[in-house]
Amino acid sequence: MSVKDRLLAVLVAVLWGLNFLAVRIGLDHYPPFFLSALRFVVLAVPVILFVPQPKAPVRWLVVYGLGFGALQFGLLFLAIDQGMPSGQASVVVQASAPFTMLLGALFLGERVSRRQLGGIALAVLGMAVIAVERARSAALLPLLLTLLAALGWAFGNIASRQARPDHPLRFALWMSVVPPLPLLALSAAMEGPTTGWRALGDSFGPDGWTGLVALLYTALAGSVVGSGIWTTLLKRYEAGVVAPFSMLVPVVGVAAAWAVLGEELTGWSLTGGSAVVLGVLLGTGWTPGPREGRGDVTSAAPPRGRDQPRSASDGRRGNQSPEPTSPVQDTHRS
Repeated sequence: MSVKDRLLAVLVAVLWGLNFLAVRIGLDHYPPFFLSALRFVVLAVPVILFVPQPKAPVRWLVVYGLGFGALQFGLLFLAIDQGMPSGQASVVVQASAPFTMLLGALFLGERVSRRQLGGIALAVLGMAVIAVERARSAALLPLLLTLLAALGWAFGNIASRQARPDHPLRFALWMSVVPPLPLLALSAAMEGPTTGWRALGDSFGPDGWTGLVALLYTALAGSVVGSGIWTTLLKRYEAGVVAPFSMLVPVVGVAAAWAVLGEELTGWSLTGGSAVVLGVLLGTGWTPGPREGRGDVTSAAPPRGRDQPRSASDGRRGNQSPEPTSPVQDTHRS
């Protein structure tokens, strides 16, 4: 992998990691469900007007949009609004990787190797450490909401696998058409029918520009720019070379939250978060090897069989299945 492309992969991880900071800033201006709906509205309008629709079954596009879009981002934004530290959220949402492996085994009959089971166990142990640490000092609800957001991401991964779109980036962009209506309905029901719209109007005042910047960042820099670069890299190199760079996302998320928001990680949180990241790396089957030094592959990674599950990063943002993030991962991830 060339130095330039390595730097591009790091840039994507930075863009996705800063998504979590942008979400925290945006939530100071908008209610969570309304903010997540706006994130997709900003994308959906130009997508409908200018992006050709991908060739893929509509039902899988809808399921992908509901899982990866509405469930993941809606619940993640709600979790951060309810007190989940944005840096810690960037770590816990990586649980989508073991969730995807387990759902693939349950619904698609994919085999889970011993190594993957070990990675899942390590990630679960890390999340248990984080849960115990939070139970001693804060409410568990935000953590549970973040885990449910990761589960929504995993369901989106499964849907994107089944869709097998002809153009993954277009598929990822068209996914943004699905979440706005259910998220706006949730916002109207739970946050009030006019609360979000009043907040949007206030954001055009002298003190609201930071909210608009945060909104545009999550929609454009995190999704369009990040996913575009990521997909290009996956066309040049094998997925196993590119995917590990996504593990820099929680590192950036935690560092940004510490530097800008003053979020501190306790020893237990740091230990648990490290276990989650290492478990995801182990479960996705990545190990450094000689192929990392290879040049342009000129084609996408070869299709996997049913006995070769994809990594969460591949499932979310790869060439075989589209992004996201996020990320927010987007947020995706966010």
